[in-house]
Formats: sequence, C-alpha cells, structure tokens
Amino acid sequence: MVESFVHHLCIQTNTYEETLKFYTEGLGFKLVQESPNFHGRSFNTWIQLGTFFIELQTGKQDEILSDGNTNSQGLTHFCLWVEDLNAEVARLREIGTEFLLKNNDFIYYHVENGRLC
Repeated sequence: MVESFVHHLCIQTNTYEETLKFYTEGLGFKLVQESPNFHGRSFNTWIQLGTFFIELQTGKQDEILSDGNTNSQGLTHFCLWVEDLNAEVARLREIGTEFLLKNNDFIYYHVENGRLC
C-alpha cells in the first residue's frame, strides 16, 4: 500500500510579517525556507510543523489580495485542539493575534460539545 498524506496548504496574505509571526511564534511552525522576490511576489516561504507544511506567500507585485469570505468555496477555517483554550487565547493575544468575534459580541462560542474561538 502506498502511503499518502497532506503535504502542505498554500496561504496567500497581504500581512506577511503578522501571518508569519502567528504561525511561527503562535503555533510553533519552524521557518524552513524564505524566498524574497520570488516570481513577482515579495515572499514565498515554507514553514513546517511535524510533517505538515504551509507555503506562505504574498500576492504578486502591487497586487492586493481580496478578503476571504466564509460563504465561498474553498478553505473556510482550520482547527487546532488545545488543552486549555483560555490560556492559548491569552498566549496568542500576547504576540498580537486578533480574534474575530462571533455575532460581534463573543470570542468564544459552543458547537456540539466543544468550545471554539
């Protein structure tokens, strides 16, 4: 049987430095390769957590990427499991991570038997 697994996702961002900081300092990804001026992009960067990679890139030169829309096709969220959500949110806030409010009021919300943010 041939082994298969998800190797990487590609994320494009208008806020490269903040996004890189979130994944490396916030989530513990390791910077593997950072390529400035990559085929018309300011950056094309590879970060790794275990055997999973994210290809992080900026838009092409002078291109502003449009905002994501959770009512569109494609990746709409990702999920991380943590022991203590309050402590993890506090830690991520310390490095400047901003959280979206659910229904413009609450950072936390419940789905089935779990608490999310």
